[in-house]
Amino acid sequence: MTASPGTPGPAADGTDPAASTRGPLVAILSGAGISTDSGIPDYRGPQGLWRSDPEAEKLVTYDYYMTDPDIRRKSWLMRRDSPTWVAQPNAAHEAVARLEQAGKPVRVITQNVDGLHQLAGIPDRKVLELHGSSRTVVCTQCEDSAPMADALERVEAGEADPDCRSCGGILKSATVMFGQALDPEVLGQAVAVAKACDVFIAVGTSLQVQPAASLAEIAVEHGARLIIVNAEPTPYDPIADEVVREPISESLPALLDELHQS
Repeated sequence: MTASPGTPGPAADGTDPAASTRGPLVAILSGAGISTDSGIPDYRGPQGLWRSDPEAEKLVTYDYYMTDPDIRRKSWLMRRDSPTWVAQPNAAHEAVARLEQAGKPVRVITQNVDGLHQLAGIPDRKVLELHGSSRTVVCTQCEDSAPMADALERVEAGEADPDCRSCGGILKSATVMFGQALDPEVLGQAVAVAKACDVFIAVGTSLQVQPAASLAEIAVEHGARLIIVNAEPTPYDPIADEVVREPISESLPALLDELHQS
């Protein structure tokens, strides 16, 4: 979906100059919990991969990845076998897309790298991917990028650790690994959205990973209504206007339908 001719796009800070004429700005911070019903595991939850297999963290830790070819080979197999490639948006992703398509000012800030918000119909320009995207690869040397699908085809063809075809450098997914900093431009836009929004919904996130978690407090400090939709308690529950514990695929559509009608 693209803006029609003459329709203002988002400002440089990620906000929408037309928002004031179309109702309150809704910011949605989504974490792994929104995608579990699509078959993508929650890595940090009680049954998450990082708890069941701490060694798996090495596969997504920058220093290990860059210095250990065996870690890279295992990482490529993990990417090849990721459930992301068969996952489809679930009712929660679709509810967010419906709200945006109804003309409500919506911005999605996501900690996920699965691209399911975009697959559900949210335009790329309205999604801030704090941790990058698993659907793209980037060279750690020359910074060339390419579709992940192309690299995985090479893995299937027998390349255990495909390198950059432009310079021979090490390829990695275009995600923020442990030991890497968030993109300051993306984070800056997320902070601007948190300051500008009227409603801030944190859904499927433990709100324990900084600096993303602090966006909830920033929103509250600037007058937003904070709603937390998550199965487990979060550090920001005490300052929330509403806390929802029901399953996300059921509760978020109902919540967003209420916002649509308001």
